[in-house]
Amino acid sequence: MDSTKINILKRIIGFLGLNRTVLSMLIMVIFLGVGEKMAERFLPLYIVSLGGSSAFVAFLNGMDNLLGALYSFPGGYISDKIGYKKSLIVFILMSMIGYLFVIVFSGWQAVLIGAIFFISWSAISLPAIMSLVSKSVKKEKQTMGVSLHSLVRRIPMGLGPILGGVLIGIYGTIIGVKIAFLCAFVLALVSIFFIKKYMADDPIIRGKGMSIKESFSGINPNLRVLLISDILIRFAEQIPYAFVVIWVVNYLHLSAFQFGILTAIEMVTAMIVYIPIAYLADKFGKKPFVVITFLFFTIFPLIIYYSRTFGMLVIAFIIRGLKEFGEPTRKSLILDLAPIESKASTFGIYYLIRDVTVSAAAFSAGFLWNISPKVNFMTAFAFGITGTLIFLFFGKEKIKRAKVKHTI
Repeated sequence: MDSTKINILKRIIGFLGLNRTVLSMLIMVIFLGVGEKMAERFLPLYIVSLGGSSAFVAFLNGMDNLLGALYSFPGGYISDKIGYKKSLIVFILMSMIGYLFVIVFSGWQAVLIGAIFFISWSAISLPAIMSLVSKSVKKEKQTMGVSLHSLVRRIPMGLGPILGGVLIGIYGTIIGVKIAFLCAFVLALVSIFFIKKYMADDPIIRGKGMSIKESFSGINPNLRVLLISDILIRFAEQIPYAFVVIWVVNYLHLSAFQFGILTAIEMVTAMIVYIPIAYLADKFGKKPFVVITFLFFTIFPLIIYYSRTFGMLVIAFIIRGLKEFGEPTRKSLILDLAPIESKASTFGIYYLIRDVTVSAAAFSAGFLWNISPKVNFMTAFAFGITGTLIFLFFGKEKIKRAKVKHTI
């Protein structure tokens, strides 16, 4: 490779804020994600094939939401106590135990037991990953680091179900899902190898996990404003969330395939904006991009309600994709505002409070929809406006701290 190509490569690496630790994390996310999505996405079919009822399929989905909220704090607690590197290995081993339950045992009950270990990998690992980014990436590149994680996560979201579908098509649902979980197990082992060989050790390990009370104290007034706004914005997202497909297919009479196209448009839009917005947010400040993100969350329910043609729905789903405009920036802002000695625990307690509170929106959504779709969408819009205005007028993005040495 000549010097010109080497210089270009170095500039790209510098622009993206890449180093061995971040790269090993991204590889881990792809491997774990592909294994997870090629198996987990077909669990409802697997449960029904083994004689489980639709009630247990719904219960599995409920477990995903509940555990996703409850695992956030212990994920941060363990990361602060033993460091992000060791904690990620622990979380992977935990998922592997769950995979073995499904591989070894054939009853649908084994899925529910195994799911306790693997279904909320993303939630339990997220505080550790955010801690890794905050400690191994230069301050001016932290939003880029979070954005790369968000971008790379979407690769297995698209690839995993395709591979899992191929296995089911060849071997049938039961054998196909078991093979998918076996693949997930092997990919998890490979991920551990990359972590142990290439990921740097955590430069700051407390050696003492923080209690919920101590972690809650890390949510200072500035972070509290962001949390309140974020909760209201998530109300705006979750109230119509499960009913968007019903609105498009049953009310507007589009096909499921057309809804799939709209969803693909949303995902592509999100992936396009991650890197440029991360660069701009690190350069010009985070708050404006978070406000714009909240606006996209807010106007989606309004736009989709008044969309009556496929062309208008394309615009609506582009807006829905743009809600990822500043999502990595928001996560980076949480890290900025969290105490330096307890970023993972603070991140975990933030998500615990947010997601447990927002889960109430899912229960209210059906009631609002039964009144009318307009009430559902407009209620979501009202929550979004409120959350956006609170952060616009009261949100902060910086607090003064002593400089900290970053380790690559």
